Amino acid sequence: MIKVLIVEDDPMVAEFNKRYLKEIKGFSLLGITHSVKDAIKFLKNEQVDLILLDVYMPGSTGLELLSFIREQNMAVDVILITAAADKEKIHTAIRYGAIDYLIKPFEFERFNQALMRYKDKYNFFATKNLFSQEDLDEQFFSIDQKPIGDAMSNLPKGLTSSTLQVVLNVIKSKGNNQFTTDDISETTLISRVSIRKYLKFLTSLGALEESLTYGIGRPVYLYTLKLDKLNQVNTLF
Repeated sequence: MIKVLIVEDDPMVAEFNKRYLKEIKGFSLLGITHSVKDAIKFLKNEQVDLILLDVYMPGSTGLELLSFIREQNMAVDVILITAAADKEKIHTAIRYGAIDYLIKPFEFERFNQALMRYKDKYNFFATKNLFSQEDLDEQFFSIDQKPIGDAMSNLPKGLTSSTLQVVLNVIKSKGNNQFTTDDISETTLISRVSIRKYLKFLTSLGALEESLTYGIGRPVYLYTLKLDKLNQVNTLF
């Protein structure tokens, strides 16, 4: 389990982050602190893998905590969750090694994307101690990938490559079994309306086969993954 500390001075926001975190498998909340001072005390007594960190707090700011963590060479990663949207703070957070930056208010879908991406990287480093150049390129530095702008231009308006990857990972886990929009929505915790758009897009590429069945209530679309067509989707990443 990935051990998480929430550092947020607003009790309501901290509770939302806590509830969101509980919806994502593979993460365990160790605690919640409401100031940088308390967070430092917590870090001295507990082994934390990931901090969900606000910037604006009484006393020291979240960026000061991030700086302290780097100065002390602590083995902990940080995702900023904050209303701070100015260039200076975002640039500083990135320079100090924040792995993601969520601007309040945000949807659960974006929160889920950040946590899922982090889990992929966490598991990547947990697999072994030595890596080849190919390993690193595939996970972080691939020069074979299209520039983000080019990849995004291939997607219909309203769809993102990161969410598409999350949806596709769940679809792959289904193998040859049929699934519905609700099946994917329940697993990813992304709205049915959004999931429907991604499934329609994948169907248009030929990666999914769509059929309509009638039962009690509304008609239900059933989907089946066509493995031989996945290369058309992989070109988007």
